[in-house]
This record gives sequence, C-alpha cells and structure tokens, in this order.
Amino acid sequence: MHATKSRKKQPKADTLASTSHRVYLEYFDPQAQRVCVAGTFNAWHPQVTEMVELGHGRWAKELVLPEGEHEYRLVVDGVWHEDPHCPDSAPNPFGSHNSLLRVPYWRAAVPISASTS
Repeated sequence: MHATKSRKKQPKADTLASTSHRVYLEYFDPQAQRVCVAGTFNAWHPQVTEMVELGHGRWAKELVLPEGEHEYRLVVDGVWHEDPHCPDSAPNPFGSHNSLLRVPYWRAAVPISASTS
C-alpha cells in the first residue's frame, strides 16, 4: 500500500474572476474622523478595512467580494452602526442588526473580468 498525496486542482483565474465582484460602499458623515467597514469578509476586524475620505463628509470603499451574502457594519470613530443606505439587514446576537450585502444582487456589484484580477 502506498500513501500518496492528493493534488487539488487550483481554480482557473477566469473561474475566480467570475465569482468575485467589486462592491462600492459610500457613507456620509461630516463629523466623522475615521470610518471603517467590519464584516464577515474581514473576520469582523473593526480597523482593517478603512474607508477613504472623499471630502465634505463623504467616505467610500471598494470591496472585492465573492458571490453570496455578507454581513457588515460601519465603524464610525469607534462606534458600530448599520449602513443607512443598505436596504437589507440581518439580526445579530447583540440585539441590533447587521447590514446585508447580497453579491452579485446588491446595487453596484460589478463582476471582475479575468484581465483585472
């Protein structure tokens, strides 16, 4: 009897590209000093995914997410909030709700072509 290592096939680049989508988030708060996005896509780390300040209280972030549902919350100056522009939500264990992205069905989800990944 021989012990052999099984080789898993790696997905082709075009397969990965067809299941990943760019999602654009925008938030407005003229008083905010720092805005981050925490969710299932970054293990709920509140400082890992920082939004970019566009000026005049506008903040934005482009995420690349696989197809499926992704829960998230905005972290504004250390305080967790639902995204007021996200139409869907899911209850969380803390008695409030998480915003819910359905990719690719959520607004502004754009497929990534194999040439841009």
